[in-house]
Amino acid sequence: MSKKTDLLEKAKGERSLFERILGELPGFRGYKEKELRRETDKLVRNHIHRKLQEARSDAKEVFQKLSDERLQEVLTDMDRLVMVFDRVAAKIDHAAYGYAGFFNILKVREEKLDKMIAFDNELISKAQEILDDAAAFKKEVVKREFEKTREHIEKLRNSLESLEERFDERGEMILGVD
Repeated sequence: MSKKTDLLEKAKGERSLFERILGELPGFRGYKEKELRRETDKLVRNHIHRKLQEARSDAKEVFQKLSDERLQEVLTDMDRLVMVFDRVAAKIDHAAYGYAGFFNILKVREEKLDKMIAFDNELISKAQEILDDAAAFKKEVVKREFEKTREHIEKLRNSLESLEERFDERGEMILGVD
């Protein structure tokens, strides 16, 4: 069973008895399915945002420790890395939640919502990798191991930019450009 199906089935399983009864009514079921997909989409992207915020926090601590150690040669790169964290996290946090209002020109259909959930599941994995890499970087710096500092900065920056590019593809998919 795919991650997408797992998340959707979990959301369906946590519905109240009243919601399950209403779900059997013609017309209401499709509406509720779309709402579940939208809610799942929102929860998943909030999860991604939280992971990026945790990783950003680790990066800020690394930045402070490197500054305390007066490692001037990497401080500019660390500052830029924190800015990339800010940009990517804000983009994910402020993106539309797979919902177009009733009278909006652009309607997000059910199939597209399913694709968005699949995209977001992939993004969760990428965000977890970033969090793990940031934690490993922080661990080394706390131990005063600075040999791989530039490698860590570069890897995190590349991972964040890759995540951002993939997230942008999601937006193109919503618009039907995919």
